[in-house]
This record gives sequence, C-alpha cells and structure tokens, in this order.
Amino acid sequence: MLVSAVLDQGPDLEGVRLLLKNVVNSLYEKEVRIFHKPLDFFKELGISVDEILVKHKGIKEIRSKIWAKENKTNPNKYNLFTDRTNQVLGYAVYRWGVPLCVPYLLEKDITKRGENAVEPLVEYIESWDSAEIMSQQVKDNERYGLGKAIGDKAGHLFAKLYIHTFGIARRKDSAFGPLSYELPFDSNAGRVLFRTGFLLNCAELDDYEKWEVIQRGKGKGGENYIRVTNIRGKKSSILSLSKKIMDAYVKVCVEYLKVRKRRPSSIEIQQVPNILLLDTEYGIGDLDDGLIHIGTNFCYNHNNPRCEECPIKNFCLGYNERKDLILDYRT
Repeated sequence: MLVSAVLDQGPDLEGVRLLLKNVVNSLYEKEVRIFHKPLDFFKELGISVDEILVKHKGIKEIRSKIWAKENKTNPNKYNLFTDRTNQVLGYAVYRWGVPLCVPYLLEKDITKRGENAVEPLVEYIESWDSAEIMSQQVKDNERYGLGKAIGDKAGHLFAKLYIHTFGIARRKDSAFGPLSYELPFDSNAGRVLFRTGFLLNCAELDDYEKWEVIQRGKGKGGENYIRVTNIRGKKSSILSLSKKIMDAYVKVCVEYLKVRKRRPSSIEIQQVPNILLLDTEYGIGDLDDGLIHIGTNFCYNHNNPRCEECPIKNFCLGYNERKDLILDYRT
C-alpha cells in the first residue's frame, strides 16, 4: 500500500495501477519477492528496471489513445514516470525503492534494540496519535520519512487505503476511524469541488488567486490552472464566522485528526469535508471515492465534460449558473 500510494499519481491513474500490478506480478514470477524481501528489488535491480520498462511500453500501447482522447492531447505524450522523462532508473529507485526501504529499516532498528515485532510497519503506523499525524510522518519523519518521494496527497491516500479501502487498521478508536485523516485532494477531487462551487463556499475567487491555487494563464494552452495542493493550510474566513461550524471543526480537530489541543480561531479549507461528514454514516474515503468517480467518468478535465449524464448536476454551480467554472479552468 505504501508503494501504491507513492506511485498513484500522474495523468493516467488506471495506467499507473496497471503498471504496479503487472510489474509486481512479473517480479514474483521471477522469484523477486519485493514485498516479502524488499532488498530483492535492489539485489535484482536489473530485472526490476527491465520489468518496469517492458510493462510501461505495453501499457502505453493499450492506454495512450484512450488517455489522449479523454484529455484532448497527443498520445505520444503518454508517460507514467512521474518526472515526465524516460529515465527509468531514477524512477525505479526513487518511487519504488524508497518506500520498500521503510519496513526493512524498521525491522533492522527493532532487531538492533533487541526487541521483537511481528509487523514493524503496522506497529509504527499505529503508534501515532491519529491517522492524520501518521500521514504526515510517513513523509516528514526524520528517520523513516519518505521525503520528496511522497507528497501530502499521497500521504493521505495511504491513510485512505489503510483505513477505508482495505480496512486493516487494528485500532478502532476515532483517531484511526473514517474521519481521522484529510481528503487526499487529487486533481479529480479538486476539479469537482471547484466546478460544483464547494470551494467558492469556503473562500472568494480572489483569495484562491492570491494563494496561487488558481494560476491564471499557467495551464496547458494558456488556460487557467487550478493547483489543488496549494489549498492546504489556507483559512476560510467565511466559514469561520459560523459558531456552529466552528464548534464542529473543534471536534474534528481535537477528537479525530488530533492536530489541535486548543480551540482554533479559523478553519483550514482542506479539513472542511471532515466537518460536513461529522455525524453522518460516511467517511473521507467514501467522499474521495465519489469525487474520483465523478471526476474520471463525468467531470473531465476539458470544456466538454459529460454534464448531462452527471448524477450530481443538480447540485453543480458550474452546470447550473457559472459555466465559466467549467470552461475557463483546468487541473
């Protein structure tokens, strides 16, 4: 799951997931058991690199035309390597190798201390106060953090996989429950939340420009670009005026995310979804699944999305009132 969270980015997530599955299956067929013996990935680095290259080429033949049609671009630009180059060695070592090192290093450290751990990575993950803090430590921890190999979005995706998708968390308290981590905020989620008007209920368009969430003329072909990841840490002065919403926000921060010990004075926009889901049967994983479904099947990243067929069109500001939110912005 950690490797998957690191790799799960780029212009074609379906292709990325195929690459991960096909490479892993092929490596195991060759007795390179990278999840049972992470060092095998490095010991047989030539095989690992070759498999990534071969499987990438095969997926490109299958997916490039579909991807190009959906995104109105050239199929020759199809590339699953996250640095947009054809240099596979750096991609293999950096994106695959770094997360594979974490359980190995944890196990070595535990053995060195004379302790025993059946599942060192699981014990490490659940040692933190909440899944949100864990998602930050996966990136930032001084010894075990993945650093630039993983971003905030991928850290939250890992929390989602661990708690929601596969449901393997041993802890059953609210700090490792459905509202215990932030929405991953990938481009699909950001695009849907922007076009539907959700983000404009949190702040003004001018605010998003000031924060460089909206970058005018910086997108492909000179279009306005929405850099979704820049939302993190930005405050909603609009929602912070409501005592009811603030009270709910305090509960989310203190009981679920565990990111505050005192009452905050303002609401961070990326944590608003947690507030809205409070006291419902749904969690962040459910919301993210829905946003991804809408973003990949209806709310395409061009000015001809499938609005008429979209199941949430009646709630969409872009569809009903503000066509510019669809026509003039890209993620």
